[in-house]
Amino acid sequence: MKYLIVGLGNIGDEYSDTRHNIGFTVLDAFAAGSLASFTDKRYGFVSRVKYKGRELILLKPSTFMNLSGNAVRYWLNKENIPVENLLVIVDDLAIPLGSIRMRAKGSDGGHNG
Repeated sequence: MKYLIVGLGNIGDEYSDTRHNIGFTVLDAFAAGSLASFTDKRYGFVSRVKYKGRELILLKPSTFMNLSGNAVRYWLNKENIPVENLLVIVDDLAIPLGSIRMRAKGSDGGHNG
């Protein structure tokens, strides 16, 4: 079974180590711990990791934040991954540090990018 894990962030050194890049940071750490690396592919940087018999496709979109849905849609379709097997990692000030929220649907929450 395949899963797509997307880490949202902003491309560029000026955004490195900012809270908006937490998605990139989490995926970088996960890939490093799995001895995997990212390659430049269509719409982003991709790494493939096997974990407990599952294929995890890690995606760091190379699009602007507000266009990251294009990258997600492309990779879901390309890899034939159902949306139920999608996890998006993003910063959200409305969620206390160290907490997670999982939901199938939602709005942009007023976020412009």
